Amino acid sequence: MSWFRREDKPLTAVHEKHVKTEGLWLKCEGCRNIIWKKDLAENLNVCPRCQRHFRIDSRTRLKLLLDGETWEELDAQLVSTDPLQFVDLKPYRERLQKARAATGMQDALLSVHGRLEGQPVYMCAMEYGFIGGSMGAVVGEKITRAAEAALKALEPLIVISASGGARMMEGAVSLMQMGKISAALGELDAAGVPFISLLTDPTTGGVTASFAMLGDLNIAEPGALIGFAGPRVIESTIRQKLPPDFQRSEFLLEHGMLDAIVHRKDLKAYLARALAFMQATPAAAAAGQRAAALPARL
Repeated sequence: MSWFRREDKPLTAVHEKHVKTEGLWLKCEGCRNIIWKKDLAENLNVCPRCQRHFRIDSRTRLKLLLDGETWEELDAQLVSTDPLQFVDLKPYRERLQKARAATGMQDALLSVHGRLEGQPVYMCAMEYGFIGGSMGAVVGEKITRAAEAALKALEPLIVISASGGARMMEGAVSLMQMGKISAALGELDAAGVPFISLLTDPTTGGVTASFAMLGDLNIAEPGALIGFAGPRVIESTIRQKLPPDFQRSEFLLEHGMLDAIVHRKDLKAYLARALAFMQATPAAAAAGQRAAALPARL
């Protein structure tokens, strides 16, 4: 009988079954709720249940805040020269090439000129996906040039921070950017040109220690991690347990380090109202009363 006869047939691999919905869902780290990615995107990448603000890339940030997509990108040609020829586990040049391929950007910041609710504005948005949004010579130069352009045009500047701090692979060259940017912002302040700093998750290190905290108005998104050294470093140094909300935007607002916390859905309208007020009342700006006239929470 044929079923007693053994036929040598090559074994074929069993194809893995892929669920069509694979990769379409994610879990919120705040409430542990499972969210459909499409619903999350439609809600501005904010959890609809607990309102946790997910990180977003620099281009998405600009699309949310600027009118249409008609902005003009500035200084897109600037690239790092790897001044130290730095090598750790891999050469710095390789890290740069990988980051450029992953993000489609030359460095960790987009600098543009556009309009926000019809108001002309210079805006810089940091890209955390590019080597942790670290600040090297290119990031420092682009922010400085944006500040100088804003001064020349007498138009406001907004910088959106999302960074792990100064870029160690560029050493002192990176640290120099803290002073260079701060000097340019000082010129803006002297001329009465508004500068708004928006701090998102995370904003740490040399970015926090320089331009991120120098705004005429310093605002943050809910739950953003903001500080210089990380909580674990501080705990190991002072040998004390820190409060559970330490270095979160709510903690900083309570202790006077921020002027306001603004939900992402309200951010564009809030910025437009703030800019209109700041440009209409130069006397209040000179007296440092801009932040006091705006609500601390939305």
